[in-house]
Amino acid sequence: MKTINKEKIILASGSPRRKELMAEAGIDFKIHVADIDESKVDPGMAPENYVCLLSQIKAQAVAANYPDAWTIGADTIVAVDNTILGKPAGHQQAVTMLSRLSNREHSVFTAFTITRPDANEVVTRVVNTRVRFKKLSNDEINWYANTGEPYDKAGGYGIQGIGAFLVKEISGSYTNVVGLPVCELIEALAALGAINFKEAK
Repeated sequence: MKTINKEKIILASGSPRRKELMAEAGIDFKIHVADIDESKVDPGMAPENYVCLLSQIKAQAVAANYPDAWTIGADTIVAVDNTILGKPAGHQQAVTMLSRLSNREHSVFTAFTITRPDANEVVTRVVNTRVRFKKLSNDEINWYANTGEPYDKAGGYGIQGIGAFLVKEISGSYTNVVGLPVCELIEALAALGAINFKEAK
């Protein structure tokens, strides 16, 4: 597969979903997981501000090791009633989250930050996708919670997995819900000169 970048790109994330989306987009990159304490960021912030700040912290923590590379940090959250829903710690928390999302619309925010220290560049963008769940029965909620899929995912579901059956409709970027808004990321990388379609090999 042809890649669309000649310059070095670092993904500051261990997410298998982000890794897959980046590779499918034709980007050649290296992974360096950001080692940060997310609990120090106030979850009471506006959701958009929260994800932007976390993406910046992740990108800058890793970029310090690669001054001549483009480092990408990202963060995804689910928000309902302006309240951030994190990753459920166990069955009951997953059931509570899914019950709250049943038969209503919520927002999925993903922010990404692209930075390159030696070029003094820092660009942050946030994308919001609206997602509507079907009306879920208690049996459906408990069955899905028992699959184990909800436990490493913001909001307690994965649209690209078994959780696809929960989603009645979306408005906006699908890949944003998976964990990385590919269209907007490619636009930003191209604007920075980090990728070049004409020279892709």
